Amino acid sequence: MKLKTTIILSAGFATLCAGAGAFSAEPFSGYTLLRQETRAMQDDDFSNPGMEAVAKGAAMFTAIGKSGKSCSTCHGEDGKQLDAKHLARYPVLDARTKRPITLQQRVINEWAEQNGNAPLKYESDEALALEAYVRGLARGQTVNVQTDGAMAPFYEAGKKLYETRAGQLNMACSSCHDDFAGQKLRAQVLSQGQTNGFPLYRLATGKLTGSQTRFNQCYDAFRANPYPFGSEEYTLLELYANARGNGLKIETPAVRF
Repeated sequence: MKLKTTIILSAGFATLCAGAGAFSAEPFSGYTLLRQETRAMQDDDFSNPGMEAVAKGAAMFTAIGKSGKSCSTCHGEDGKQLDAKHLARYPVLDARTKRPITLQQRVINEWAEQNGNAPLKYESDEALALEAYVRGLARGQTVNVQTDGAMAPFYEAGKKLYETRAGQLNMACSSCHDDFAGQKLRAQVLSQGQTNGFPLYRLATGKLTGSQTRFNQCYDAFRANPYPFGSEEYTLLELYANARGNGLKIETPAVRF
């Protein structure tokens, strides 16, 4: 007989109940929790709604900027000169700042500094499209974010943020994605919060979503003040969240509820 546990977080927020049984502590992709028809949607590039943004990103990648260069000028047609394994390591330590930099921040920087374009706003449709195209070039590669050496203190800082309770509901990221992964939150099964599919298409919102937008949505859900997009806090949180998925395959653009 299955043990059923119900936790009332607030009258208007959520009910958690044991559903599918216990999951392993090993990382698993949210893809494993999808309905078969949603998996089929993600797997078929003609059906995957996130591919529209990828196509937009591909056009941006070849667009000539005010400097007379495009992304493809340095990285080759269709990004063929980009190292897919390196893309799977983001966030990485930036050579100039010696601090972590996300892939979206990298493409935003190069879009402006190398191509001479107006800077893109973090988590804007354009920034997400370009990030989705570039990260999509690493689809199928194994997530391999550095957690040791010079990255260790930043990884630990991200872990602390992930586990720190906040908001009126006194919740942390770990409250759902560690303590109740595999159980139900209303009609949804909680994932481990893995980021191997980001940027991804959310059926619930009907748009491409970046990991930091998803952080905002979660902070809003437990009634906490979010951090600004591109902030040090969200960069550290993205670093830790991505590293939690080490060993998983990149699915960008994934499809999730």
